[in-house]
Amino acid sequence: MEGRDFIITSLQPWDIEIGSTIKNTATVISRHNRVFYINTPLDLTALRNRGARINAHRVAAMQGKEPSARQVGENMWVIDCPFVVLPVGKLPTARLFDIVNRFNNRLIGRHLKRVIKQYGIKNFVHLIDTDIFRSQYLKEIIQPAVSVYYCRDFVVGDKYWLKHGRREEDKLARKSDVVLANSTYFAERFRQLNPETYSIETGVDLSVYDASKAYAIPDDMKPIPRPIVGYMGTVNSTRLDIGLLEELASRCPLWSFVFVGPEDDVFKASRLHSLGNVHFLGRKETHEVPAYIEAFDVCINPQIVNDVTVGNYPLKADEYLAMGKPMVATVTHTMSDVFGDYVHLAVGLDEYVAAIDAALDEVGDSQLRDERVAFAHTHSWENSVKKIYKIIEYYESQK
Repeated sequence: MEGRDFIITSLQPWDIEIGSTIKNTATVISRHNRVFYINTPLDLTALRNRGARINAHRVAAMQGKEPSARQVGENMWVIDCPFVVLPVGKLPTARLFDIVNRFNNRLIGRHLKRVIKQYGIKNFVHLIDTDIFRSQYLKEIIQPAVSVYYCRDFVVGDKYWLKHGRREEDKLARKSDVVLANSTYFAERFRQLNPETYSIETGVDLSVYDASKAYAIPDDMKPIPRPIVGYMGTVNSTRLDIGLLEELASRCPLWSFVFVGPEDDVFKASRLHSLGNVHFLGRKETHEVPAYIEAFDVCINPQIVNDVTVGNYPLKADEYLAMGKPMVATVTHTMSDVFGDYVHLAVGLDEYVAAIDAALDEVGDSQLRDERVAFAHTHSWENSVKKIYKIIEYYESQK
């Protein structure tokens, strides 16, 4: 697909400091199409954090210090909304929610219509990246050629979305022309709401996670004894099984457990910090991450299985495998369905100990390493975007 226009509305601000599925997807689309990435506006409660770096451009646009449109690539524009919207997540009734949310959508829609006119945007695809509330009525307002709802995570399981999220997501899925889900688990649910539902797998940035490169061992990894069992990513108690990790580290004192990424308060207060074979190294820049993964002997993803994690697509699995690393993960729908042939899956302490032991036996096996890398390469961002193109083209051919 070439020469099309894409408008993307997302929960993810463009200026977030970490990489993300939607930003990588948008970047690949922009190689052959124009992309207008909408930084959805701050609401009144978010203004309390107006000084945060992630909000700087939106606040500057509101204050008239910067234009609302900025070009960030040859075919890529970021559009900041120079206004605030009303918070809706905690409104007490569905009727009041709908009234306020329609008002917010009209504000955003009017701004987008000005952008559409200014840039001569035509025959465009509107890709809605899990923006359940603020994109709810945009199909009616901006009238895209194709409206696509892209569900990448079970956001409606998070506290903010519990009151209105499920109802609004179902409504958005029904009205969208196409629904994309990043796991077969999510696709099964949405297919009951919209027959034009397709499962696609997200991608890995092969320019960053390149197993063919040589990586120096990071200085803070050098003193840590081997074997090293490592986790890379946000260390979050709503997604990781902290009890399992405490038992695992206690049971296996000769293994070093290394966590690279920011911790939440629950992990900071956990018993893991009192164990001599557990090391928390904190947040790292994206370009530093591959060197840490390369320094691990075995990579783990010890998820706690709940509504948020059971169907999600763990991007770190592709990143681990792209570096050729043996991996152990908790059994979930996606891990079994997509990654089952390339990772060790486990449930509970005993299975985790056995799986890590088996993975350690694979360290140095070049054939298995090459197989993991080759599999991860099938999940490149380019392949992910090609799937999106084919689905849109198929829908338009049937229409």
